[in-house]
Amino acid sequence: MSAERMAEGAGPTPPARPLDAVDRDILRILRTNGRASIRAVAEEVHVSRANAYARINRLVEDGVIRGFSARIDHERAGQGASAYITLKIVQNSWRTVREQLRALPGAGHIALVSGDFDVLLLVHTPDNRALRELVLTRIQAIDEVLSTRTLLVFEETELGHGPDRPADLT
Repeated sequence: MSAERMAEGAGPTPPARPLDAVDRDILRILRTNGRASIRAVAEEVHVSRANAYARINRLVEDGVIRGFSARIDHERAGQGASAYITLKIVQNSWRTVREQLRALPGAGHIALVSGDFDVLLLVHTPDNRALRELVLTRIQAIDEVLSTRTLLVFEETELGHGPDRPADLT
C-alpha cells in the first residue's frame, strides 16, 4: 500500500520485504532508465520475464518503487525561474501546511526539516514575476506560515543515477 493510500486513510503501510541482490539490480536499472522494458530488465539481471515482472510489482506494492516519472528540464518546459523557499510554520501544523503547499502550481519538492526553519519548498515558475506572486499572494497567505525566505536558483545540476553515477543500493 502506498504512502498516498495511507494518507487517504487506507491503513498503515506494511513493512517492505527485504531486498536481495536481484531486487537492488532491478532498482538500479529502473533508476537509470525508468522506461526499460520488462524484457530488458530480465535479461540484464538474468531472470525470466515473469520473475522480473513479479519482482517489480512487489517493489511497487511494498512502496519501494513509488512511481515512474520523467526528468524535466524546467527551463525548456517554460519554468525558467526556480527557488528554494524556507518557511517557519505554526507548531504542529505540518500536515495542514503540506497539503496547501502540494496544491501550489510549480511545487516540486516539500520537506519537513530541522534547523532554523521548518519547511523547505522547491518551486519552478515561468519567471520572477510569477515567483513573486506565488510567494507573496499564495504562500504568505497560508495562516500557519509565520515567515518565508526565498533563495533563487541560478543554475541546477541534476545528479541523477546514470551509468556514470550508479545508485547506492547496497
